[in-house]
Amino acid sequence: MQPLIDHARTFGQRPEEFARYADGQSPDVLFITCSDSRVVPALITGARPGQLFELRTAGNVVPPYTAGRPTGEAATIEYAVQVLGVQDIVVCGHSHCGAVGALVRGDDLTAVPAVRDWLAYGAEPPECTDPADPAVSEPVQNHVLAQVLRLRSYPCVERRLAAGELKLRGWFYEVHTGTVREHRADTDTFELL
Repeated sequence: MQPLIDHARTFGQRPEEFARYADGQSPDVLFITCSDSRVVPALITGARPGQLFELRTAGNVVPPYTAGRPTGEAATIEYAVQVLGVQDIVVCGHSHCGAVGALVRGDDLTAVPAVRDWLAYGAEPPECTDPADPAVSEPVQNHVLAQVLRLRSYPCVERRLAAGELKLRGWFYEVHTGTVREHRADTDTFELL
């Protein structure tokens, strides 16, 4: 923890670099990804402050939209789409994902009931032909596509898609190589960016 504290102490000593951020934000992208500490959106994309609006959830799960039952995730999505007017939403899954691995293997999650209930609520076990693969690449990619599809059920997303004002993107990040792949609808494959 100490190196993080030391960096935080010196970080604010350059106020001239940050003064412009007081005027507000206008990110172009909502970046939805896993809470996993190995996934760092700004590092992956090279984004500077103000360029990404982030939503991080266990397993990059986008919960089902339910009118009258707000969630923090739904509020973040709605704010990004309706208020900030993002032009793209990226759902970025990653290799070696513990949440997707647990879904695929059917792990007993009774010791972590909130995790168990979150995954049961927000995600179906994704299709997988090799559950022994430690990278869980195929199921993570299928899971990303399921979350992209789930986003379409959000009224604000549906409206902006219909107007041609929003694009949905599915990404797959390999934590062990740094490689990023994007889903291509024409080939139904994840290909290098």
